Amino acid sequence: MDQRMINIGFGNSVVASRVLAVVNPKSSPMKKLKDEARGQKRLIDVTEGRRTRSIIILDSNHIILSSVQPETITLRFSPPTGLPRDEDEQGE
Repeated sequence: MDQRMINIGFGNSVVASRVLAVVNPKSSPMKKLKDEARGQKRLIDVTEGRRTRSIIILDSNHIILSSVQPETITLRFSPPTGLPRDEDEQGE
């Protein structure tokens, strides 16, 4: 289970294994999803008053609003590149 923390903006993080989807908030179904979550007290807004650029859907059915682009958040799930490899992986 991936217990890494993914930065979703303004010092806020989410556990990587809890994220089901990172989506664009502009479509009508996503707006409806956001409104339903707000009504059911499942909405977490971490935009700090800025424009919502992505919606993060968690496995707990909570919805997070973030001001970070969905592409940027998705890239943060990738392992970092350019780090030195382990000695075992180098075959030494």
